[in-house]
Amino acid sequence: MVHLNKSVLMRSCMILFAAVATMLTQSCDDSKSYAELLAEENSSVNRFLADQRVVSELPADNKFITGEDAPYYPLDNEGNLYMQVISIGTGEMAEDNQLIYFRFTRYALSYYASGEEMEGEGNSENPEYGNMAFRYGNYTLSSSSQWGTGIQEPLKYLPIGSEIRLIVKSQWGWTSEISNVQPFLYHIRYYSSQI
Repeated sequence: MVHLNKSVLMRSCMILFAAVATMLTQSCDDSKSYAELLAEENSSVNRFLADQRVVSELPADNKFITGEDAPYYPLDNEGNLYMQVISIGTGEMAEDNQLIYFRFTRYALSYYASGEEMEGEGNSENPEYGNMAFRYGNYTLSSSSQWGTGIQEPLKYLPIGSEIRLIVKSQWGWTSEISNVQPFLYHIRYYSSQI
């Protein structure tokens, strides 16, 4: 009788172990590795840029071509940021720790890559979001660092008041979203005061 209980117990344990192992294996199949997510991000950005005019470097004299059909300029050597200048502002260049306000709409490039319509989100489309701001170059403040480093980068080259489109890969994007590995296309306008 004791021998039968051990046998039933062993069989039950083996079935339970097999069920748990199967569940764990199946759950791992649904997730992607970080390297796979980065490859998808690169693919999304490349698909978008394939339909745009792209130049290989910034103009030496900072004389950017402007307009809705202006080329995209790389802002870093790794291809994490690309900027299209729609209009150059008439304001001053941003100074360290200066409070800069901005209005933006952003679009997930993964939708573009899959042929779906890109729906925008941001405070340009919805004034209820209020004014967004950061302290230029000051990443010690969470109010500045939360937006990532990408949206500040164009102000190294352009004055306040400029309007741009900016492709931002995840590592340069919002700090709360870096792990999502999602590239975005931003439409941004910078201001020196609230509007």
